[in-house]
Amino acid sequence: MVTVFAATGSLWAMPRAEKHEGRHQIERLEEAWRNAILHGNISAMDGLLADDYMAITPTGILQSKEQALAALRSGAMKFSSLEVSDRKIRLYGTTALVTSRAEVKGTGPEGDMSGAYRYTRVYVRDPHGVWKIVSFEASRIREPGERR
Repeated sequence: MVTVFAATGSLWAMPRAEKHEGRHQIERLEEAWRNAILHGNISAMDGLLADDYMAITPTGILQSKEQALAALRSGAMKFSSLEVSDRKIRLYGTTALVTSRAEVKGTGPEGDMSGAYRYTRVYVRDPHGVWKIVSFEASRIREPGERR
């Protein structure tokens, strides 16, 4: 039992300095994502998203990398403001999990999407040390009694 714990425990253990640097890298990538989405920067967004990226939109629709880029390219998704708060970054080896709150003003393929959201974004670091976004999910924050 001790041998099993020691072997698996080391998989999750990261030196403190490495975790600190990893958090800074993810913070910079989160800001790069925010800037790319606000300015419709397709090239920057393409570089941030993994080829097998998959999102779940606030309306429950699955969206691939190609679909996300097409929505930005066509103007179907446009943000006029995006303020992020309450960001938490957790590192698990080569995976980073980011949760945040976002105050959004903008439109998406389904129409106006202005409001408050909670989201989760997942990054994975490839063998070359490059972090890519592999997953994203957003949920609208509704006030008690608020209708859809």
